[in-house]
Amino acid sequence: MTPQTASLFAEYNRWMNDRLYAAAATLEPAALTADKGAFFGSILGTLNHIAVADTIWLHRFAQHEAAFPVLGTLSGFPRPSSLTQPLAPDLAGLGHYRRELDALIERWVAGLTPEHLSADLAYSNMAGVRSVRCFGALLLHFFNHQTHHRGQVTTLLCQAGADVGVTDLLAVIPTTA
Repeated sequence: MTPQTASLFAEYNRWMNDRLYAAAATLEPAALTADKGAFFGSILGTLNHIAVADTIWLHRFAQHEAAFPVLGTLSGFPRPSSLTQPLAPDLAGLGHYRRELDALIERWVAGLTPEHLSADLAYSNMAGVRSVRCFGALLLHFFNHQTHHRGQVTTLLCQAGADVGVTDLLAVIPTTA
């Protein structure tokens, strides 16, 4: 992982979230909360899980030896106590939370250096199990986790009749010629 790749993934993350939330907003509330048998039940449940996991990881990343000043604003994003903790009562509220979180992610990754990415990060998972891993690899996991669950949401939206359109990372990679 390089700082440039982290910035590209943060941009892709925001771009895709904007698309997913716009597509979800075309559906009735009942369609958003209907249990579709997905890992987190519904469209709204899966979108919520992505935001919950991002918030948890950002709190872990704030423990990095670099003490990233941008992550000092995490006080506006309390650490969830479970992977399914509701962050907002509806799509509009979750969309607001998501936009704020995505802006924070983009500001934060813009300041990452190769030294930050090569350092280790000590953290504890939700069960309290302590780990020490390469921060750059954990950041890659952070972005991969988002992509994994957004793929599920895209499928659920398509099944509900909402078209997300293009979802490929290629859409945000700048052309060079």
